[in-house]
Amino acid sequence: MRTQPDSRAVIVEAVRSPIGRRKGTLKDLHPAVLLAQVFTALIERSGIDPAIVDDVIAGCVTQIGDQSGNIGRTAWLAADLPFTVPATTVSRACGSAQQAVHFALSLVEAGICDLVVAGGVESMTRVPMGAGRDPALGKRYPDEVLARYDIPGMGVSAEMIAERWELERGELDALALRSHQRAAAAADGGAFDNEIVPIRLPDGSSFSADEGIRREATLESLSTLEPVFRADGRVTAGTSSQISDGAAAVLITSREKAQELGLKPRARAVSQLTVGVDPVIQLTGPIPATHALLERSGLSLGDIDLFEINEAFAPVLGAWMKEFDPDEDRVNVHGGAMALGHPLGSTGARLITTLINSLEQRDGRYGIVSMCCGGGLGTGLLLERLST
Repeated sequence: MRTQPDSRAVIVEAVRSPIGRRKGTLKDLHPAVLLAQVFTALIERSGIDPAIVDDVIAGCVTQIGDQSGNIGRTAWLAADLPFTVPATTVSRACGSAQQAVHFALSLVEAGICDLVVAGGVESMTRVPMGAGRDPALGKRYPDEVLARYDIPGMGVSAEMIAERWELERGELDALALRSHQRAAAAADGGAFDNEIVPIRLPDGSSFSADEGIRREATLESLSTLEPVFRADGRVTAGTSSQISDGAAAVLITSREKAQELGLKPRARAVSQLTVGVDPVIQLTGPIPATHALLERSGLSLGDIDLFEINEAFAPVLGAWMKEFDPDEDRVNVHGGAMALGHPLGSTGARLITTLINSLEQRDGRYGIVSMCCGGGLGTGLLLERLST
């Protein structure tokens, strides 16, 4: 009897760039060139022939200017990789790169593709957030939507979450401080060494370390920052994700193809999903996404070794933690976007890359990545680390 091919999707490699501050080290690098270097590193590290890649899926949020015209394809060509390999660019707001990975996993699981590169990029220096919302081109939301939903800016939604979950200013500042302290410890202790690939800059120098981490941060210094979204609010620049530049990429294949190519599977997707939530408060998606992942998988919160909950704003993480009351030593163990930064279109793949490495370093089995997304969405991915 003929054995059916094993098309279960596995992640065999994952890398990311160091994350640059806005107007920082990566400011002069075109985002397509930044992603191109990450693609090249991913291919070189895996050792595969890039011509056998079936598809490339890249996340990017602000697809205008330097990031217009299918930047996933542009980056692949900029890397001088085979033009016979197709590519596309997707947007799921802040969850774009995670959605790219979800699509890649699905293509492999369905038997449509054997080998897919997924990831994302965002240069928030060169293409500012909201750059595509030129009033001369029209309104983002038509009257039909605004008649139903009074959609505020995301910072105001973060303030609404802080109020609903009764998160005090001091609690939020403490979450931000913890993020910087954990990110600093991870960077200084080498925890990021396996996931970061050096980026060659236009002047020929190399960039290899995240530059948003503030080692000098204290509760006192954070407490002096003024609220930025409401005069009487609780959310400051310190308790918001940093505006940043970065890229990340993941290589996904089937178990059968991995065996054929001699690639070691590092993780598999147990469950993946996206949820919709109220577009007014809009940033609560990680809560129902986590509930749904646990329900679908039959696992409990205690079965999950590590969580990566994107730190878009401190109230997003704080509300999630109040809902689940997790062991804090399992949540964002290497810091998050308040310290490392949040290059919108790449963060999902960065979180997945960090989670896989963290599970390997701590001999963990299960991990969850979840992100809130503008417009009232939440992404969720439950991974199992594979030891063999």
